[in-house]
Amino acid sequence: MNNSIKFGLTIMMLAVPFLCFSQVGVGAKKPKEAKMLFDGSKKMLEKNWTYWEGPRLKAQLPIKWEIVKDPVNKGNVMNSNDPAAAGGLYGAADIVTKEEFRDFRLHVEFLVQEEGGNSGVYLQNRHEIQILDGDYGIHGMAAIINEHLPSEEAYNGVGKWNAYDMLYRAARFEDGKLTEKARVTIYFNGIQIHEDKEISQVWGGPNSGQDGGNDGGKGITDRPGGIKLQAEGHNVLYRNIWIQELELGKAGTDF
Repeated sequence: MNNSIKFGLTIMMLAVPFLCFSQVGVGAKKPKEAKMLFDGSKKMLEKNWTYWEGPRLKAQLPIKWEIVKDPVNKGNVMNSNDPAAAGGLYGAADIVTKEEFRDFRLHVEFLVQEEGGNSGVYLQNRHEIQILDGDYGIHGMAAIINEHLPSEEAYNGVGKWNAYDMLYRAARFEDGKLTEKARVTIYFNGIQIHEDKEISQVWGGPNSGQDGGNDGGKGITDRPGGIKLQAEGHNVLYRNIWIQELELGKAGTDF
């Protein structure tokens, strides 16, 4: 067992009993209650994902993200380097799950193949958790983009697998008005880097994600959203993506 998994073996109970003792880190196995979103197969990619139909969409189905051999381990993975997004044209070929979610536990593994590799994981197709090699700023690796820096530098580096484990609580509304902002706790390679952080808005404008064009990204609406992966014209690989839907009845996302 690698150290990243050991860090996450003991997880505090949150009011959702089946979250206890869930693994985090590279190689974490999907709990029985969770759904596999991507297992390395083209069949699952096409079944669970589609292109995000944002204002900058240039790609056409079927999805052009290639299924390639895992450069480190056995099995297959997918490469986010869609030709429609060449030159960093985010929003042109991003893929999003067909299913939409509110509260959830999410596991995503990624590998950056070259220096400067860029992609991102979007929660509810709104809030980006950055993947950007060589940058640890507020817009850099593992940042809740433009809002929160990670507390530690836990990135394994180019050519190595990394894992985000996240517990996300969607924004809450009463009579159509926002009463509680979205919150998230994130482990990066088994190390907690964000503890129950509040997320204020969608950054990057309408080409970035759902509600990005509403009031400068602050006009969050009361609707679920998919998990989105960003195409930026870089060779960033993904594997072992799974999600567990939850109902978090109280504020707080630490786990």
